[in-house]
Amino acid sequence: MNSSLLTYYEAIEKASADMLEAARLGDWDQVVQLEGACAVLIARLKQAAQTESLQAEEARTKSRIMQRILLNDAEIRHLAEPWMEDLDMMMRGKSRTLH
Repeated sequence: MNSSLLTYYEAIEKASADMLEAARLGDWDQVVQLEGACAVLIARLKQAAQTESLQAEEARTKSRIMQRILLNDAEIRHLAEPWMEDLDMMMRGKSRTLH
């Protein structure tokens, strides 16, 4: 049986995968919205972790989930780089068409 902690990790992984899909589609508003949902899940996870712990197998599952989340995050950041550069240029008042 999965602990509620593992359920939170799985939900964060799902949101991370959804964020990656939105980033691949260039839907940055959706990425930001999902990032907010992740923040809520992480806050709830931290609260639950104060009174619960994972068993050995659950900890291994958590580790695999965290690796996938980190890979998703790295790809999202890579996809966001051109968008962030365009935003930075726009904020500095330089003209360049946003995609």
